[in-house]
Amino acid sequence: MSICLWFDTEAEEAATLYTTLFKNSTLGAISRYGKEGFEFHGKPEGTAMTVSFTLNNMKMMALNGGPQFKFNESVSIVVSCETQEEIDLFWKGLTENGGQEGPCGWLKDKFGVSWQIVPAVLGKYLSDAGKAQKVTQAFMQMKKFDIQKLTEAYNS
Repeated sequence: MSICLWFDTEAEEAATLYTTLFKNSTLGAISRYGKEGFEFHGKPEGTAMTVSFTLNNMKMMALNGGPQFKFNESVSIVVSCETQEEIDLFWKGLTENGGQEGPCGWLKDKFGVSWQIVPAVLGKYLSDAGKAQKVTQAFMQMKKFDIQKLTEAYNS
């Protein structure tokens, strides 16, 4: 099983960016458009058609399928982070060069793919009925999650 992300023309660039950011990630096979079928796909010969890659050992594929479909928030990639350093690394790497910060740990990278960069401890904090409201109040004020502030809200 794998996930396929549909891009217009940026599949190879996106897969390269993602595999440089995440540990245990590799760029795999790249298939390229040839002369055949140009009247249908309209891609110059040699353009990447599909790019196989893994992110944290999760199989993925990027497809240069054309401009017909755009990414939106109805599908997002959730990244569970153990440390603030991980959150900061992924946040910076995915928002720079045209990405957009969103509320509550959400962002869109420069390709329009939605990501949720969340602290691993958040599930524990929100499952404690007596403390979940304070934690929720704290993270509703955030774009990028701040583990220290969430922990302070949990412990207050």
